Amino acid sequence: MELVKALYDPQSALPNDKKYYENAILGIELDGISSQVYFLLKEQGRLDQTPSFFQARLKETYEKGLYQNLFIKNQMNLILKEFEDERLDVIALKGVNFAEKYFGHIGARITSDIDLLIRLEDLEKAIDIAKSLGFLLEKEVIPGYFHCSLSKELPHSKIPLVVELHWSLIKEHTSKFSAEDIWNKSTLVGQFSYIKELSPQHTFYMILLHGWRHNLDSLKYFLDIIQVIYQMDDEHDYEILLKLAKSHQTLKRITRTLSIVYQQFPYLDHVKKFPNKRATISWEFSSSKGLKQLIKFIDYKFFSFDMAKHSLIELFRWIWPSKMDAYSQSGEDYQGPSVFKLYPLLYKKRFTKLIEARRLKSLRSGNREE
Repeated sequence: MELVKALYDPQSALPNDKKYYENAILGIELDGISSQVYFLLKEQGRLDQTPSFFQARLKETYEKGLYQNLFIKNQMNLILKEFEDERLDVIALKGVNFAEKYFGHIGARITSDIDLLIRLEDLEKAIDIAKSLGFLLEKEVIPGYFHCSLSKELPHSKIPLVVELHWSLIKEHTSKFSAEDIWNKSTLVGQFSYIKELSPQHTFYMILLHGWRHNLDSLKYFLDIIQVIYQMDDEHDYEILLKLAKSHQTLKRITRTLSIVYQQFPYLDHVKKFPNKRATISWEFSSSKGLKQLIKFIDYKFFSFDMAKHSLIELFRWIWPSKMDAYSQSGEDYQGPSVFKLYPLLYKKRFTKLIEARRLKSLRSGNREE
């Protein structure tokens, strides 16, 4: 976090302790932000102010990410061309386009998959397009979800390329979100008639919802949000954004996310002031597991909704998740245990995490007393 703050705050100097960089590179690679850190340091002319081993590790990951992004862009363009030929509206979300527009270079942010926004009525045709290019539907479409995934095995790679087809940005029945608002403000790309891009305002909206959905559990979500804030002009102010969020009943999600980002990066008030900050529940960026992390999770999971009924729906989904969600949350293989065994395994895993959090709190309290 200290290093990332130094990338954006001109008053913050880069750390000069070699041991610091030995620890920092591990966190950077864990969060998958090597490319962002490398590119930003290089753009600012400060890469040479870091140890040589640190530079080398960043550069190696950056170059691998660049080649990966170039390949993914090629695959994405093939898919988009099929949508254009079939006369189906499509918008590329995040990914290589986001890296180019908001970070300034295709290699400045590693992308691992292809995210596309489509119209719900075009879902079957969109799946057929992906299948025609060698992608296979990974799992059945989950009721209430807002996307489905298809994957394609790649030569010399253990990790398949995934295409996610989105028809919304958030789960059903937890807001009044309208994808039509997004489509109405989208603009055509180049000379195409069906390939579109999000407006800057909706790009920011999407990135905030994406960060919220992952509870900002990685610095990459902070970097994405900060980069967009730096690109916003006076025409794209927070009043418009919050008005949109209020109409969609996502206001708490957007306000919570921005409040945390501004809390962790106070310098952003000098870039674009956010007047609607709210106090967060002892939020801190940490990969450790403990009672604070549990409280942070509960605040995010059940108290980020504008309507009480949406919180109750989310609570019910958490207590009794869909079969697909239960497999995912329990870490079990989809072809693994039967449904009768699956849910007890899921509850056991959650209970174990709770006990571990309480144990860590007790240990820390004991250490402080000593």
